[in-house]
Amino acid sequence: MSVAIFSSKDEDCIERKVQVRNNERTPPSEVDSVYGIEGCVQWIAAGQYKRIALQFPNELMGDAVLVSEKIEALIEGKVFILGDTAYGSCCVDEVSAEHCVADCILHYGHACLSPTRRLPVLYVFGHSPFQTSHCVEGFRELFPNKDEKVIVMYDTVYYYAIEELKQLLESECTNLVVSELLLPDTRQDSSCQTEDSHSGESSIQTICKCGRRLKLSFGADVDSYSIFYVGDEGPTLTNMIMTFNKSKFYSYNPATKTSRKESLNVNRALMKRFYLIEKAKDAQIVGIVVGTLGVSNFADIINQLKKVIHLAGKKSYTFVVGKLNVAKLANFMEIDIFVYVACPENTLLDSSDFYKPVITPFEMEMACNKARTWAGEIYTDFTQLLPGAASYVEMCDDDCEESDVSLITGKLRHIGRASADDKVGAVVKRSELWTMAPQSKSAAEFLSDRSWKGLEQGVGETPVSLAIEGARGIAISYAGEGERNVALKGSPKIAIEYEVEKEENG
Repeated sequence: MSVAIFSSKDEDCIERKVQVRNNERTPPSEVDSVYGIEGCVQWIAAGQYKRIALQFPNELMGDAVLVSEKIEALIEGKVFILGDTAYGSCCVDEVSAEHCVADCILHYGHACLSPTRRLPVLYVFGHSPFQTSHCVEGFRELFPNKDEKVIVMYDTVYYYAIEELKQLLESECTNLVVSELLLPDTRQDSSCQTEDSHSGESSIQTICKCGRRLKLSFGADVDSYSIFYVGDEGPTLTNMIMTFNKSKFYSYNPATKTSRKESLNVNRALMKRFYLIEKAKDAQIVGIVVGTLGVSNFADIINQLKKVIHLAGKKSYTFVVGKLNVAKLANFMEIDIFVYVACPENTLLDSSDFYKPVITPFEMEMACNKARTWAGEIYTDFTQLLPGAASYVEMCDDDCEESDVSLITGKLRHIGRASADDKVGAVVKRSELWTMAPQSKSAAEFLSDRSWKGLEQGVGETPVSLAIEGARGIAISYAGEGERNVALKGSPKIAIEYEVEKEENG
């Protein structure tokens, strides 16, 4: 841990200490085993790839040069290191890889395991420190009853130790199910094409969620199982809790060596998501924010969102802004609500800091699709909403409007597209009442009403002036600030004469 001190050479009145965490590098003698150099070289040779992109998260960037040198020395090709990712580091960054015309990608560290669109991918999770025996002790404390039904899930960085952990836990629990990762070479398994499938000759049902495959006995309810998660607290755990929101969750953190029952108030979290669905029903202009360009079928879900939003009588605009933050979305004040199309681990945002709510594609569909009903489930994987998926619900393609009362504003609202006879600004008949049809503005009309319309050149409108030297120093005491303040204490005429004389004398 190092400390950086910021101060001014003019004044020492400002001193701010910033804690900078130094990421520890892997010892050179352990790089081959931690990063699986031999396996990477074999995979590259088998695919006959010539341009290889290595994607590292920020915490592993210190080992990037050494890993690339070792791989490049053993292959006949060129290796590129991908630095800052276009979106989340858990996703495969195909955009950056295509900038260097790569044939394949080696993704290191934690991964969300979202399927990619174009380039072949090899996941190398690494070896994060993990004590199997201590994890078993924590499991024994949380589950003293050996007959309890338990599903073991884990962060991808502990994948290397799961087989040993499974053998030890089988003696501690008779009804144990250990999840499997949905890796690219196993994703083509027909049992994972649907959320819940089984064979007539087999007594096993397969459930695929959160990038994991669960094999349960046929007829068993996944909600009756408790889930034991091995990994740190973060988006992965939150995504699993919201997806399996009817199961009890327990976790073991290998970094802190602590085990506990997760205390996330699921009911409160679900009510918050229901509140966002109500906000989406009230919204008239929707912004679709693209949060990934590498996850498979992201273009399909965007087109589907545009369709359901249009059929619900709303307007939509699509934005590609890179990594999401408050300042970027604050530029679009006309948007009532944003839909974030991203991988499952990044789609559940805490939008309390944003000026407008940010919701998931599933919540937008809940607000617009009258045929979809909600039973408390949350789908963070947008591929589950596409045609052919287990959770797909066809949109009612009709021109009828439905009216209800907003639970937020208490006002009457209309959901659905108006009929073709309803013209903007015309008097139309709804039920037995004659009302004025609402007039919806376009983005260009909103822009014309703004007092500030962005950075405009204004060629020939702005007079040309010479550049003048600005103030020097820090804000609390600029150079020459004392003399200027004395002059300004007098009359305005003296102050103006002082500024003019100072400018003439240079």
